[in-house]
Amino acid sequence: MQDIALVEKLDTEAELDRLASHYKSAGGAGVKLLNSLGVSAETLLDQLPDPVRRGLTGATEQALWAAMHAAEGSRRAVPDQKPWVNTAVTTVMGAAGGIGGVSSALMELPATTTMLLRAIQGAAAYEGFNPSEDGVKFDCVRVLSAAGPLSYDGGADLGFFSVRLTLTGPAMQKLIAAVAPKLSVVLGQKLAAQSIPVLGALAGGGTNFVYSRYYQQIARVHFGLRRLAVDADIPHDQLLRKLSARM
Repeated sequence: MQDIALVEKLDTEAELDRLASHYKSAGGAGVKLLNSLGVSAETLLDQLPDPVRRGLTGATEQALWAAMHAAEGSRRAVPDQKPWVNTAVTTVMGAAGGIGGVSSALMELPATTTMLLRAIQGAAAYEGFNPSEDGVKFDCVRVLSAAGPLSYDGGADLGFFSVRLTLTGPAMQKLIAAVAPKLSVVLGQKLAAQSIPVLGALAGGGTNFVYSRYYQQIARVHFGLRRLAVDADIPHDQLLRKLSARM
């Protein structure tokens, strides 16, 4: 009996190590790539025209609703792809959106948001959850409320994983309204990067590469913790503390 308990503990510790590795890699080499392009979170939003900045939250909320419907519909026609495929497709979309500067980047925004949400749903499915269930849909949108890669802070945002809202009738509408302002900052940084003269396509592809990779890794941590709490019969908050200790 002690041997079984020891094996289960070792399995849990190994899984936590895997999730910690995903979290650490979420803000890794890609951020250095953006920095090499002269991209920084502190100055990006200032580069956007005033009308774009003022309308960014509303545009992001609309993009989230469109992404919800498009992602759900596409799952019936197109199977989940490997993470590198999602990243590659999103990178190409970002490069295309950056060719025409802010105007084309704004047109590309809903498509990129949909791809990010589909990639998050794929991560949920990989961890054993059904993305068509309302509660999982809810959590997939919540992953987008995590700080973006340009705000990566080495673990301070782990508290995000400990909050679970109750899914009720109007809950999704409230959630999207709550997520949109934070996500708009992240996407605003992306738009500004795509507005860089000459380098718009390169910066657009680079930011989409980093963002796609980041949110897929964060989703793996989010749903991996939830699955581990069930499989190991360990309270989620306790697992979160163990994960935090690895940061």
